[in-house]
Amino acid sequence: MHRKIVGLTAIAGTLLATTSALAWAPTAEVQRSLLRGQAWAEVLPDTDGADLIHAAIDIAAPPKTVWTVMTDCRMAPRLVTSSTSCKVTQIDQQHGWDVREQVTRGNLFVPSIRNVVREDFQPYSLIRFHKVGGDLPIEEGEWRLLALNGGAGTRVIYINRVAANIIAPAGLVRIGMRRDTSKVLVNLRRESQDAVPK
Repeated sequence: MHRKIVGLTAIAGTLLATTSALAWAPTAEVQRSLLRGQAWAEVLPDTDGADLIHAAIDIAAPPKTVWTVMTDCRMAPRLVTSSTSCKVTQIDQQHGWDVREQVTRGNLFVPSIRNVVREDFQPYSLIRFHKVGGDLPIEEGEWRLLALNGGAGTRVIYINRVAANIIAPAGLVRIGMRRDTSKVLVNLRRESQDAVPK
């Protein structure tokens, strides 16, 4: 019985830590950066060898437009420039989820990565995702889309608790993740704003 209680306590602690990690919201400082038109990202060390990404950007496009760009696999190479393939392998439209596989091209320091996640959707405001296969030991997070300016704009908030098997100093890996996350958000803004009817 004691072992069961210890096990349940450990599980509850992990779930609580994950929930609190995903509860992040932009601070006043971050919001000032967003209002200046900047993408904002930070990468912090987390438990279990994972890193915790917090990021946000404001986009002059409605949430539905941003959502459409984000969820279209054909847009993957325009958002993540190292993406070599993206495909939906399972889908349940009635219950609002899919499983998708994305492969990114590696380089001298970073291996090619095959990433398989399940995404659960609340159109057009929330995408929660978690690892169901692939090369990353840990990945779980969410995208939040908040309407701005009466629905004419969108604040995108991205949170990801992720670990990758990269042989490099942890500080350099975090710098790379921060840079790449900002680039993806800027690409998402460009593609979403280009998709708004003129």
